[in-house]
Amino acid sequence: MSENLTKRFFTSLLLLSILLVCLFLSRYSWLLLVIIASIISFFEFKNLIKKICKKNKSTIYFANLISFFYLVFFILSSYELSRIKLNVIYVLSICVFSDIGGYFIGKLVGGKKLTKISPNKTISGSIGSFVFSLISIILIFYYDKSYGTYFTTTFYIKSIFFILIVSFICQAGDLLISYFKRKAKVKDTGSILPGHGGLLDRIDGIIFALPAAFILFKYFFNL
Repeated sequence: MSENLTKRFFTSLLLLSILLVCLFLSRYSWLLLVIIASIISFFEFKNLIKKICKKNKSTIYFANLISFFYLVFFILSSYELSRIKLNVIYVLSICVFSDIGGYFIGKLVGGKKLTKISPNKTISGSIGSFVFSLISIILIFYYDKSYGTYFTTTFYIKSIFFILIVSFICQAGDLLISYFKRKAKVKDTGSILPGHGGLLDRIDGIIFALPAAFILFKYFFNL
């Protein structure tokens, strides 16, 4: 257990370092990273669908087509979101804190299972995800002083709603991929990342959170 946790920690640290370097190096390096991640995720998902549908070629083709177009949307929205780098960091921090809260509170408190889709996930873990995700609000206040002019009650309420929605979508994305893994009768989507399995295992929530955040920023916050 501790060995696996150590692997998860160092793998996450490496991924985070690569992500931040690409994000701050240039928008094109960020775009390249997102494209590579999308390609790997596409093939990992494709393998899941192949295991689930087996010889049903039409269903496999349809599922792959949907995942392809969604990942294109993920690439475009992630690239557009990177126009303001703080927004990307903000959203990623929500996902990270949400994962941390879900993992540690779920392990510490335990209790009733959240769903049959993923037996390891508990209601307490989900609540922990929501609570911990709110820590990310500190980042936007601390690192971007220009937001100081918007420190109103309305801004606080909008920010909290934004964080909770992104956390919910992040958790939902995790559960969705868990559902496909359960149907495919596999533990991980792949084996590319030590301690995590496949890349899709690590970024399942982020793949859904970034596009959702892009839409929220564009229409909810008008950024």
